[in-house]
Amino acid sequence: MRPAAKSPARKSAAKRRRLVARAPAEKPYHHGDLRRVLIEAALQLVYEGGMDAVSVREAARRAGVSPGAPFRHFPSRDALIEAVAEEAQRRFRAEIEAALAGAAAGDPLGRFRALGLAYLRWAMRNPTHFEIISSRRLFDHDDAAAISRDNAELIALTEQTLAEAFAAGQLRVADLKQVQIAGRALVYGFARMNIDGHFPRWGVAAPEAERTAEAILDLFIEGIARRG
Repeated sequence: MRPAAKSPARKSAAKRRRLVARAPAEKPYHHGDLRRVLIEAALQLVYEGGMDAVSVREAARRAGVSPGAPFRHFPSRDALIEAVAEEAQRRFRAEIEAALAGAAAGDPLGRFRALGLAYLRWAMRNPTHFEIISSRRLFDHDDAAAISRDNAELIALTEQTLAEAFAAGQLRVADLKQVQIAGRALVYGFARMNIDGHFPRWGVAAPEAERTAEAILDLFIEGIARRG
C-alpha cells in the first residue's frame, strides 16, 4: 500500500524545517573590540568597491553582528568613514616614523629623502588607504580633529627637517616653503598617477614603479642640494 500523499501544508512545513536546518546559526556578539572590527570591515569594503561600497549595515554583516550594533560606536555612515580615515592616517604615520627611525640623525637632507620615500612607498602599496586620506571629497578633513592634527604635525616635521638641512649647509635653496610644496607636489602627484593608472602610457611597468619613484625623488633631492 502506498503511503498517503502529504498535504500542501505538511510539505510547506517540512520545507521550512529543512531551510532552517541548512541556514547558518546567527553569530552571537563576541568581539572584544567591535569598533576596530567594524573599521577593518569598512577598509575591506573600500578596497573592494571604493567609498561608495561602504555602509554601516554591510560592515555589521561582515563583523557578524546585528545591523543595529555598530550605532553604539558610529551614529552615521560619515562617522564610520571618518574612523576609517583616522585608521589609514595612523598606518601612514607609523610608516613615516619607522622610516625616520632608520635614517641617520646627523643627515637632515637624508631624513627628508627618507620621509619622501616612505610616503611614496606607502601610497603605492596601499592605494586604497592613500585615496581615503588624500581625497577631500570623501569627508571633511577640517572637521576631523585627529586627522587635521596629525597632518599639521607631519607638515611641521617636514619644515623642521628642511630647516635643519639648510642650517647644516646641505641646501642651495633658501626658500624652504617652496621646497616643501614642490616636494609634496612630487610625491603626491606620483602617487596619484599610480592610482589613476597613468604609468603604462609612460612606459613604466608595475614592477618598476617603486624604482622609478625612488629615482625621481633622488633627482629632486639633487636639484635642491648644495654641491660641494
